[in-house]
Amino acid sequence: NLQRLREERNLSFGQLAERSGVSKVMLSQIEKGEGNPTINTIWKVANGLEVDYSQLIAPPMPKVQLVRGADVPLQEDDDGFFQAQCYFPATASRRFDVFVAKILPGEKHFSEGHSPRTQEYVLVQQGTLEAVIEGDSYTLETGDAICFDCTLSHQFANGGQEQVVFLDIVYYQ
Repeated sequence: NLQRLREERNLSFGQLAERSGVSKVMLSQIEKGEGNPTINTIWKVANGLEVDYSQLIAPPMPKVQLVRGADVPLQEDDDGFFQAQCYFPATASRRFDVFVAKILPGEKHFSEGHSPRTQEYVLVQQGTLEAVIEGDSYTLETGDAICFDCTLSHQFANGGQEQVVFLDIVYYQ
């Protein structure tokens, strides 16, 4: 993780050493898997890279991540009218969640808003979705998409006769 993060930022060992207060030798040892850094050292390196601590210690992401729909847990609202499956949950290196959501005919799902600095991207796969964001209504047909500041209260509604299915990505800035 250290090597990847350092290279993504085009930093040499010397530059990172200067920014973090950790010696070039220690940084090199950590990258080679030879060092055993203390928690304080990891914090210093994370600060020098301007990343979360967890990004340095998280297991590396596989180059291919296959998700079988049957293996993804189904989440429902209290009444079961709105269902969502999170295929790719956010991690330290992936700052977004990817959901497939479904709303039964004639039903709604309301959200008071998500955590600060989040955006939501919705792409309708089937049916007609009404998105109401801070009181403004938007009708999305199959193939339509919308992006909005999801810290705002919002509601998804299905006024049609068939189930609405949509891809829902929540991005954490």
